[in-house]
Amino acid sequence: MIRDFALDDIDDIMHLWLETNKQAHDFIESSYWENNFESVKEMMPHATIYVYESDGQIQGFIGLMDDYIAGIFISKDNQFKGIGTRLLNYTKEKRDKLTLEVYKKNTRAVQFYLREDFNISKREIDEETGESEYFMEWSQL
Repeated sequence: MIRDFALDDIDDIMHLWLETNKQAHDFIESSYWENNFESVKEMMPHATIYVYESDGQIQGFIGLMDDYIAGIFISKDNQFKGIGTRLLNYTKEKRDKLTLEVYKKNTRAVQFYLREDFNISKREIDEETGESEYFMEWSQL
């Protein structure tokens, strides 16, 4: 089931955020994510977050700032089960356009977004990590 974020979800969400970032971005030092943990935690209540929950357990979430997807995070045990697609489709029903940035080296995510009708509109370097990233966009037809 997909539902809106509730404040008492914050610890589960943040654990999922940290572990998923470390796993998906093994080309970036873990300390980068650990050092950003508290600032991201402070921003979470100001974002639009949709949570995927099953049997009382949060298995994934999507976070947005306006039309910008800050990320889709799926627990390791629940990846490749369509949860990310469900969260993205749920979000597409609520927005006319969406944008995001994804690291070029995160090939699984790049392929996922291309498959979900996002287009690469710009390539740039993330100043904080020095990694190449794509700016991607999607809009209703």
